[in-house]
Amino acid sequence: MIVDDEQRMVDLICLYLTPHNYRCTKALSGKKAIESIGDESFDIVLLDVMMPEMDGWQTCEKIREISDVPIIMLTARDQKVDVVKGLKLGADDYITKPFDEEVLVARMEAVTRRTTKDHSSKITVSGLLWDGDRHIFAYQDQHIPLTPLEFEMMGIFIKNPRKVFSRDHLIQIVWGLDSETEGRTIDSHIRNIREKCRTAGFQIDQHLKTIWGVGYKWE
Repeated sequence: MIVDDEQRMVDLICLYLTPHNYRCTKALSGKKAIESIGDESFDIVLLDVMMPEMDGWQTCEKIREISDVPIIMLTARDQKVDVVKGLKLGADDYITKPFDEEVLVARMEAVTRRTTKDHSSKITVSGLLWDGDRHIFAYQDQHIPLTPLEFEMMGIFIKNPRKVFSRDHLIQIVWGLDSETEGRTIDSHIRNIREKCRTAGFQIDQHLKTIWGVGYKWE
């Protein structure tokens, strides 16, 4: 997602990235960017700083409250204090304008490669282990037998704490855009996951929350 209040700049960056197999979503304000992240999943966000109403600093903070999507700040502000501020607020990288197209693409690839590697490593929450590399899901060394789909869903939740996923969004991620799977299938998988975790002694209800009328999130 490209976030910048200047339409020309957004269009230009999109023009740069499309030949590199990126599918771009355009957001002309910080508010729009946050709304989009609440509704969709993105591989990376390119975020301008100087925007009216909600600037890049505020937008970065708000994004970090709901998502761990990689963020590269792309801005004309090149002072050291600005770079440090952006990184401390949760940005993964900082590129100043004017930028070189090849450098931008290389930095995007580096950030996504690094974060993807981090996501594939094991994650532990309150004694619960999710290990994507070895396909292990366990609580206090006790194996919890999830199906492949349940395992993938748990990975999505654990890697995106506090982010609310609608049933349709989960279907798109796990089954694909063309799937005819219904929301009730998601509910059945969630129910199975909860039962298996309770059997193992893990307090799943403290973490996997139902957002009534919307979907689910991990706390």
